[in-house]
Amino acid sequence: MVRFFTPAYVFDAIQNITSAFNREEYFKAEQENREPCYLPKFSAHILRHTFCTRFCENEKDLKIIQDVMGHRNIRTTMDVYNEATESRKIASFQSLEGKIKVI
Repeated sequence: MVRFFTPAYVFDAIQNITSAFNREEYFKAEQENREPCYLPKFSAHILRHTFCTRFCENEKDLKIIQDVMGHRNIRTTMDVYNEATESRKIASFQSLEGKIKVI
C-alpha cells in the first residue's frame, strides 16, 4: 500500500517532533542547570520556502526552478523567490569582469 503524506500529516509530524524535542530539552536543561534551547514552531511551508530561496541562490535557470517547485506561473518563482539582493547584484557584475570588453 502506498502512503501519501498529506499536508496535514506532514504538519502534525513536524509539530510532534518539535514538541517531543522541546519536552526532552526542558528536562535536560533542568538537570544541567541551564536555560533550555527550544526549537521554534515551523511548518513544511517554511521548509519549502527556505529550500526554494537557497535553490534560487545556486540555480540561475528560472524554468528549472519553476518546474522543480511546481509553480504554474513563472511570476511566482520570479517575484517571491528570485530576489535581486545587493550582494547578488555585485557578484553578478564581478563575474563579468574580464569577459566583456567595453570600448
